[in-house]
Amino acid sequence: MTRQPKRTSLLCPNCRRLISTDEPLCPHCGLRKPGSGLKNNPMIRSLSDPDLILKAIIGINIVMYVVSLLFSGGGIGVSGNPLGFLSPSNNAMLLLGASGTLPIDRFGRWWSLLSANWLHGSILHILFNMMALRNLAPFVLREFGSYRLVIIYVLGGVGSYLVSYLAGVTFTIGASGAVCALVGAALYFGKSRGGDYGNAVYRQVSGWVVSMAVFGFIIPGINNWAHGGGVIAGAALAWGFGYLERTRETQKDKTVAFVCSLLTLGVLLWAVGSTTVLWMNAR
Repeated sequence: MTRQPKRTSLLCPNCRRLISTDEPLCPHCGLRKPGSGLKNNPMIRSLSDPDLILKAIIGINIVMYVVSLLFSGGGIGVSGNPLGFLSPSNNAMLLLGASGTLPIDRFGRWWSLLSANWLHGSILHILFNMMALRNLAPFVLREFGSYRLVIIYVLGGVGSYLVSYLAGVTFTIGASGAVCALVGAALYFGKSRGGDYGNAVYRQVSGWVVSMAVFGFIIPGINNWAHGGGVIAGAALAWGFGYLERTRETQKDKTVAFVCSLLTLGVLLWAVGSTTVLWMNAR
């Protein structure tokens, strides 16, 4: 049996630069003990892969939408209204984690502030939200980093539905609050950075905000409270964690992103599992 030579170098889990495995601090970004097993955990490392993160977010949204259709059974909406085509039933949405005053006040489902961001009410609903995400995420990834994108998307989505709940919205779902958090982060970046580039970003994103507001008041059923809450939450998180031009991502960013990912997966798996049990018992 041939023994493999001991590895003497690795890529820093934070800044991805080549360093020695026995470095107590990364000489490039200052990360403590960059060679430790925890910091090089595959799941944690995957949070630094921009393409994988975006694919994972879109993939989870699609999976949850398909699951909601499966649990809807004959209650799937197939009417002639294109906005309601392939709509999961309200019962399936409630069980899987729709948010609002009804789920929270009547059933104590505070965890729905997180889960509602991953549910959608129709094929067009998820299509529009994922298209918006696909357009916005690369900018946020480039200017804030992959860990902060996860933080802004997850916590910004929670903040959007908290505002929606406090405003008295009864029943609501969709990723638009989390997507609006990315809009808020981009808005903060443009205003904070300034200069030709920052001002151009600010003007463009401000136009998006105005368009969303107009669209929200024209089209019935749009949760404007969640949209506004998402923009505010995203801007606040961007201010709190910063962007790459001012400060590199730190171990704190990585830890918070990891916790956000674990909470998201835990809540969604629990929601699907508990709904599966109820569905099987009802058959």
